Amino acid sequence: MFIEAQKMAEVLDFKIVVKRLNERQIYRANPPISIEKPEDYFRIIICIPYIESFINQLEIRFLEHHNIFKGFHCLFAEIEDSNKTGFESLVSFYLSPSTVMSSAHNELKMWKLKLARLNEKPSNVIDALRLYNLIVFPIIHMLLKILSTLPISTATPERMFSNLKRVKTYLRNTMKEDRLNGLTMLSIYCGMPLTAEEVIDELGRKQEN
Repeated sequence: MFIEAQKMAEVLDFKIVVKRLNERQIYRANPPISIEKPEDYFRIIICIPYIESFINQLEIRFLEHHNIFKGFHCLFAEIEDSNKTGFESLVSFYLSPSTVMSSAHNELKMWKLKLARLNEKPSNVIDALRLYNLIVFPIIHMLLKILSTLPISTATPERMFSNLKRVKTYLRNTMKEDRLNGLTMLSIYCGMPLTAEEVIDELGRKQEN
């Protein structure tokens, strides 16, 4: 990486040098004062702190919330596979502290019994939301709503906003919401195979307004 940076610096007629060093740096890492090579200097100042920060972010995102995300799996797992610790972490993290844990466990058991009686299990969270009764399953309802709005990663909403900027240009500023949503979805899922016949069939099935 440093060799590539050196090549780029030569193209731009720029020399990579070690910055002035003090005995104690306040706003950056503290390399030895005797350091002379720019490669060693920037490894200590930039590379190592960046890698450590990246590792910490991975641990925060995927390890610290492991039990919480495991609780969502409890909503659709078999009764004997239920993870009590994960479900309790999920309820305490997302719902109010006044939520009674015993009521949440009883509601989860009732929800699993309802799923067990179904011939066809819900394939996604939206289908599961259509099955619930808000009065009978208030806690499960709230957890399913949270699960349906959680993005898979931060790249998902960022990609949607990037596509929205490309679709809604200055010339399309007066576009209505339905047309904008349709063009944005076409731009996001442009890799999906779709034929003109399928589009015509779908339009034919819709009722005329």
